Amino acid sequence: MAQKNPREAGPKPPLPGQEQQAPGLEAEMTPEPDYGLDSYKGLGRLKGRVALVTGGDSGIGRAVCLAFAREGADVAFGYLNEDPDADVTRRIVEDSGHQVLALKGDLTDEAVCRRLIEDTVKRFGRIDVLVNNAAWQGKAVEKFEDITAERLERTFRTNVLAMFHLVRYALPHMKEGASIINVASIQAYQPKPSILDYASTKGAIVTFTKGLAQELIERGIRVNCVAPGPVWTPLIPQSFDAEKVKNFGKSSPMGRPAQPVELSPSFVFLASDESRFVNGEILGVTGGQVLA
Repeated sequence: MAQKNPREAGPKPPLPGQEQQAPGLEAEMTPEPDYGLDSYKGLGRLKGRVALVTGGDSGIGRAVCLAFAREGADVAFGYLNEDPDADVTRRIVEDSGHQVLALKGDLTDEAVCRRLIEDTVKRFGRIDVLVNNAAWQGKAVEKFEDITAERLERTFRTNVLAMFHLVRYALPHMKEGASIINVASIQAYQPKPSILDYASTKGAIVTFTKGLAQELIERGIRVNCVAPGPVWTPLIPQSFDAEKVKNFGKSSPMGRPAQPVELSPSFVFLASDESRFVNGEILGVTGGQVLA
């Protein structure tokens, strides 16, 4: 089969201009993101494992849930309040022949983080893969002073504090061979001032990953991180105005944003035994934007 030019493998700008209110819905995006429903083929690389994916209702999280299920895993996923999107994720995991548990709640609350872990363990008995994917990104601002204290706290509670809580509560239920995968961003390396609170959390996630990996490998648990570039998810129309959405991804070396399905193989790799000598790494899936 002929290989596709990667620059031509997905929709390119100009995209339809659109805006949404946070947290955004995948079902209302045009075009809808490609999460791999018709293309992702599993090879059994996660057979018999249990995964918990935060922010699994849409975008990268949904693509990861689908890929993990088609690779043989049972999947629990957390989401804020996007019930229509969560229903789709629930259905596609079930249609893949695996068990699924949808867990609704706001991760800024430590008690919710604890409940996600406890409910997953109650249902499946353990956690083999924890994916810290959920993130909050506010509307792009015009100047630094527009980032309010309330917004700053919410961004850090969702993106950083929740990650600490989830790992802390999950570790007693993770055995040797388990894997933790965090999600950073090109923003950790090339931060946009208009979303500096979000970019700062992604830098913290890079540091968290590298430090935690050094300790947990002594327990036989690997910790790695995926750092995406521009990806077509509900985070985009909820964060930027219609004109910026229209040109989203245009400045990438690929000339387009990634589709979520183009991210999910990286998570499968880091969760599987194929990456057993990979630890503390930041895997950039940026379309050529440099992590430095």
